[in-house]
Amino acid sequence: MRHHRKNTVLAVAAVAALSLGLTACGGDGDGAKDEGAAPAAATVANTPGDVSATSGTTGTAKGNAAQSASEKGGTTTGGGSGKAAGGSTGSGKSAANAPACASGDVRITVQKADETPTEHVVLTARNVSGHSCTLLRYPLIAFGPIQTAKDVPAVAKSAPQTPVVLAAGAPAYANVRIAGGGAHEDNKVVTEFNVNLFAADGPAEGSVVVHAPAGGLAVDEAVAKTGYWTEELRNGADEF
Repeated sequence: MRHHRKNTVLAVAAVAALSLGLTACGGDGDGAKDEGAAPAAATVANTPGDVSATSGTTGTAKGNAAQSASEKGGTTTGGGSGKAAGGSTGSGKSAANAPACASGDVRITVQKADETPTEHVVLTARNVSGHSCTLLRYPLIAFGPIQTAKDVPAVAKSAPQTPVVLAAGAPAYANVRIAGGGAHEDNKVVTEFNVNLFAADGPAEGSVVVHAPAGGLAVDEAVAKTGYWTEELRNGADEF
């Protein structure tokens, strides 16, 4: 009987020892996983923009991921805004930096004002270049041979507040007085005339030949004057 009890005690002790050994092995396995996860937790904690004092938590990781996505979205939006402010869909250039319109960039036409006798005409310059350009100052008009024609002065009050930047296909206008309406004016009939443009440093090279309406224009160079280029004709500023 005693011998049986002794064997039972020994068996229980052996089982207990075996259990302790298995527990210790399991504890070592958990410790290895924790050490492997620690660098990841530290990485999350050190992510730029993380303000949480607790590292390695699910909430922190999600918060950092959301913030990172938000920051990326903000960068994309800012880039889009920059392109929109530039005023150019594909080039990214700002409209304020659009080059000066050259003579080949615009098509210029002339139309008589609705008055009798004709004292004014309106020049229309339409951008046919396919890109934005800046129409500087006023048209340089020569009612006759460029070398000998009298310069047509500009009316200062018609100058716009800001430079006229023409998008592709957009027009600008200039009102031009060609006669005084008197019966004894020294008029000459003009069937075509030349218009030059301004570059940033002065008159540009080249000119545009503009054909007058049927019957020509009766021009008195002594009273002729021109308004500045403008996006639309204005009451007062373009009346002279």
